Amino acid sequence: MAHAAPSNGVHNKHFDNVARAPARTPSPQPTHLSVPGSHHQFVVEKDEPGYVAPKFEGKEQQMEEVMDKVEEKGFIPEDFVDSETKWFYNELGIDDSYFSTESADAIVSHIHSLYAAKVAAYARDDRRLEMRLDKEAADHAVYIDTSKPGVSVEDGPRYEQRIDEKYLNASKGSKSYRVETFRSASPLPGGGENQLRCYFVYQCHFHQKNPSPEETSIEKIGDKRFLQKATDNTKQIYQGILEYAVQRTGPVIELFEVEGKNTKRLVIAYKQGSAMGFFSALSDLYHYYGLTSSRKYVEQFSNGYTIMSIYIRPIAQSVVSARFPPIDASIHQIMKEVSLLYCIPRTKFHSHFASGRLSLQETIYAHCVWVFVGHFLNRLGSEYTTLASVLDVNNSVHAELLSKLKRRLRNETFTADYILEIINRYPDLIRSLYLAFANTHYVQTRESDDFLPTLSYLRLKVDRVLSDTELKEMISKSAANEHHEMVMTSFRVFNKCVLKTNFYTPTKVALSFRMDPSFLPPEEYSQPLYGMFLIISSEFRGFHLRFRDIARGGIRIVKSRSSEAYAINARSLFDENYGLANTQQRKNKDIPEGGSKGVILLDGNHQDKARVAFEKYIDSILDLLLPPTSPGIKDPIVDLHGKEEILFMGPDENTADLVDWATEHARIRGAPWWKSFFTGKSPKLGGIPHDVYGMTTLSVREYVLGIYRKLHLDEAQIRKLQTGGPDGDLGSNEILLGRERYTAIVDGAGVLVDPAGIDRKELLRLAQARTMISGFDTSKLSKEGYRVLVEENNVTLPTGEVVHNGTMFRNTFHVRASPTYDLFVPCGGRPESIDLGNVAKLIDVKTKKAVIPYIVEGANLFITQEAKLRLEKAGCVVFKDASANKGGVTSSSLEVLASLSFDDEGFVENMCVRADGTAPPFYKAYVQQVQAVIRENARLEFEAIWTESERGGEAKSILSDKLSLEITKLQEEIQETELWDDERLRRSVLSDALPGLLLERVGLDLILKRVCWIAWPDDVLIRGSVANN
Repeated sequence: MAHAAPSNGVHNKHFDNVARAPARTPSPQPTHLSVPGSHHQFVVEKDEPGYVAPKFEGKEQQMEEVMDKVEEKGFIPEDFVDSETKWFYNELGIDDSYFSTESADAIVSHIHSLYAAKVAAYARDDRRLEMRLDKEAADHAVYIDTSKPGVSVEDGPRYEQRIDEKYLNASKGSKSYRVETFRSASPLPGGGENQLRCYFVYQCHFHQKNPSPEETSIEKIGDKRFLQKATDNTKQIYQGILEYAVQRTGPVIELFEVEGKNTKRLVIAYKQGSAMGFFSALSDLYHYYGLTSSRKYVEQFSNGYTIMSIYIRPIAQSVVSARFPPIDASIHQIMKEVSLLYCIPRTKFHSHFASGRLSLQETIYAHCVWVFVGHFLNRLGSEYTTLASVLDVNNSVHAELLSKLKRRLRNETFTADYILEIINRYPDLIRSLYLAFANTHYVQTRESDDFLPTLSYLRLKVDRVLSDTELKEMISKSAANEHHEMVMTSFRVFNKCVLKTNFYTPTKVALSFRMDPSFLPPEEYSQPLYGMFLIISSEFRGFHLRFRDIARGGIRIVKSRSSEAYAINARSLFDENYGLANTQQRKNKDIPEGGSKGVILLDGNHQDKARVAFEKYIDSILDLLLPPTSPGIKDPIVDLHGKEEILFMGPDENTADLVDWATEHARIRGAPWWKSFFTGKSPKLGGIPHDVYGMTTLSVREYVLGIYRKLHLDEAQIRKLQTGGPDGDLGSNEILLGRERYTAIVDGAGVLVDPAGIDRKELLRLAQARTMISGFDTSKLSKEGYRVLVEENNVTLPTGEVVHNGTMFRNTFHVRASPTYDLFVPCGGRPESIDLGNVAKLIDVKTKKAVIPYIVEGANLFITQEAKLRLEKAGCVVFKDASANKGGVTSSSLEVLASLSFDDEGFVENMCVRADGTAPPFYKAYVQQVQAVIRENARLEFEAIWTESERGGEAKSILSDKLSLEITKLQEEIQETELWDDERLRRSVLSDALPGLLLERVGLDLILKRVCWIAWPDDVLIRGSVANN
C-alpha cells in the first residue's frame, strides 16, 4: 500500500518498504521493550501505592520530642512550632522509614533549615521560596529541594546528578545504594508552582550477598529495607522484569497503568554500572515531554541488577495543552527514547536538551558526529601532500621531518574541545542536519506511528527537510569562519557515509554505524577499506575496519593510565586501528580471509568498564548484521549497503577472557554463523585458545630460530630484551618456548633487569602463573640486577643512576642503549613505540651501527616502517610483525574451518572438550596439525625473505610487504578467472590445501557444501590456497 509523504516534507519509511535479505535467520530479542497498547501492559490497583513503609510506632512520641527541641532552640517562634513540625511530618509525603532512621536532632536541623528558607523568601523582592538541604552520612543521605514540576534546572543544586555520581554509578555488591524520592502533593505556601522534592538514599543490606549470576529470586537478592516496604504487587512486577533482564544485554522497559489516575508507572531494569548518570538523565527526558514524577524508586539487587520505578504524570493541564502532546503520546515517545538515553545518558550537548533547545535525538546525533569529526577532520591537507612529494622519503632527515609534521598537524589543528565549542554555537544547523539524517534512516513501522523523526514537540512546526545542496548553502551562510564551516560540513559527510545504523532501533545498548569508508583521503590511506563500523556509547568509542568482505582479525581494548594518555589514544585511535587492520591484511596471506581489526577505546572515566564496553560493542554490531524480526524490540533498519555481512573476530589485548560470552551471545541472538563468529574461545565451545597452545608464539619463534640457524648462533648464549611480560599470551609463551638468557623484561608493571641473566626458574614460574614482573622474587637478582615498578619514584639503580619516575622509565626503557642485548623481541607495547623520533637511540653515534643486532617484531606495529628501515640500514636484522606474528590468524582460520565443516552434532563430538576436561581424540590431533601448519608457513616465509634479501640486498621489511601484496594481488586476479569452474583443478588444490584430518573425517564435498553456503563465497578457498602456494 502506498503512503503519501506528509505535508512537511518528512518521508517516513514503512515496514514493508525496507529491504532485507530473505536468507538471513531471525534474531531473538537481545533486550525487551513493552509499548503502550501491547499485551504486556499491566494495571496497578487503584489504591496500590507500590511501597508501604513499616509503621513507625514511635512516630508520635518522636514528633513530641522534636517539638520540644525546636521550641528549646528558640529559632522558630513559639506560635509556629506546632504547625511547622506537623507540616514537616504530615504534608511533605515523607514516609515512616525516614523518621525511623533519623535522630530527633537531625529532624530538628531539617525543620530549622526549611523554616529558614521561608524567612529568606519573605525577605526577597520576588518572595520566591527556595529550600536546599542536604545531609550525607556514611550509610545514608537526605536531600530536600524546592522544585518546579517538569523543569530541569542546570544551575541548581543538581541533587540527582550528585546521587548518580556519589551513590548510583558506583553501586556494586555491599556498596550498593537504593533511592526513594517524593514530591509534595501541593505547592509550597507562597512558593508559586514550586513543590518540595525529597530524596532519601540508603546503603543496601542484602539477605544473600553473593548469589550466582543466574539467581533471580527477589526474596533472596533483594535489599532488606526494600523487601519490608514493597507490596506484593511491586515484588511480582520486579520479579518478572528481573527475569527478563538477566537474559538480555540492554535495558528492560515496562509500562504500567495506574487505574483511575492520569499517572503511569515506568519500570526499567538494567545491569549495574552499565549506564552512568541514567537516574538524573531520565528526569530530563520526561521533563522534555511535559511530564513530572510524583515518586521514584531505585532498587539494587545483589545479582548485579538495578530497577528504577517512576510514577509519571503531566504537569499543569494549561501548560500541557499548549505545548505538549497527551500523556499517552508522550509516554510512548519516552519509552522509544529510553534506550537511546541508556546508550549515552550525558552527551556533550546535554545542556541544549535540558533547556529544550534540542531534542534528545538531536543532541545524541550531534554527540556522535562530534566523535566522528574528532577522528577525521584533523587531516593533513594538500599542502602536506605537496611537501611530501618534494621531499625524499628515503632521506632519514626528510622522513623524520615529515613524520613530526604529520603528528603535529593531526594533534593541533582541531582539538576535541575546539570542535565541541564550534558545534555548540549552531543548534539550528544541528536541527536541520539531523532532520536530513533522520529522513534517510528513520523507519515508520506502524500506521498509527505518526511521530516525526525530530520528535521535538517543543517546536510549533517541523522544519522542511533540506537537500544536501541547501544544507551546504545554509552552512556557508551561517558559519562564522572557515574553521566553523569545515566542522559543520563534516555533518554532511557523516550523513552521506552512514549506510545503516541502529539509531532508531527501539532497544539497543550502544550506537552503531556502518560507514562507507570512501570519504577517507587516499593520500593518507593508500589501501582502501572495504568496511567500517563506528560504535559509540558513554563508556567507550570504537571502530571495526576490514579490507575485504570476508575478513578476520582480533578485537582489542585500549586502556589509558591518565587523562593525557587518553587524549593521545583518542587522537590516534582510527589510525592505530587502520594500521592494525592493514598489518592483519598482510599477515592473512596464508589464509582465505582478508584482514580486519576492531579497537575499543575506554572512556577516560570508565577504565574499569572493559567487559561492559566489550558486550555493548558486540551487541550493537550484531544489530547491523542480523535481521530484526521482533516489532517493538528490533524494528527494521534502512540498509543502504544492501548486502549481507558477516564479521569474523578473535581475541586481542584485554579481550581473551571475553570471547566465550561473544560466541554464546551470537548463538542466543540467532546468528547462523555463531560457531565461527569468534575464535580463541574456550575448548568447551570448540575453540583453540592461542595462549594455551602458543599459536602466535610458534610463528615468532620460527623467525628467531631461523636467525640462529642462518648465523650459527647458540640460543643459550643470546642476551635477550623482551617487552610484554610473563602475564601475556605472547610474552609468557616466548619465555616458555625459548632458551635465551634474558637480561631485561618490560611489562605493564615495570622493568626487570639483570645483566648477569634473569633467574630462569623464577621467570618460568611467573610465565606459568601468567603473572607480571611485580611478582618476581627480587632476592634472586644478581648485585647488578634491579626492578623498577611504574608506581615507584626516585629509585637508585646499581649503577648509581636515579630513576625519578617509574612510569616514564618503563615507557622509554626499550630505547635505552644499556645494558647490552643481542636479541629484542617485542611481545607487547603500544603501536609506534619505536619511530623516527627515537630510533636514533638504538644506533651507535660513532659506528653508525645498530646497538641491537637482531629484532623479531612480535607485537603489532611496535616499530614504524620508517624506523625499521633505519635499523636495517644500520645493520640490524629485522623481521616485521606482518611476517612474524601470523600464527594466531592461521590457527583462527583453521578453527573456523573446522567449526563450519561439521554439523552441530559432529562439532560437539569432535571439537568440544568435555566438562571434565577430556578432549576428543580428533581435537587433540587437529590442534597438533594446526601447530605444524603454523611452523611450516613461518619457516617457508622466513626462507623466502632471507634468500631474496641476501640475493638482492633489499630490506627485509620491504620484502615482507612485497610478498604480502603479491599474494593478495594474485588472490584478486584469481578471483577474476574461471579456475573455480574447473572441477578437477578445484578438487586437486583443495585436497592439498585443506587439513588432512578434516578431509578424512568430513570429506571434501561436505566441507564445500557447508563452508561455502554459510560463510565464504564459492571461490575464496581456492583463490587463497592457490595464491599462497
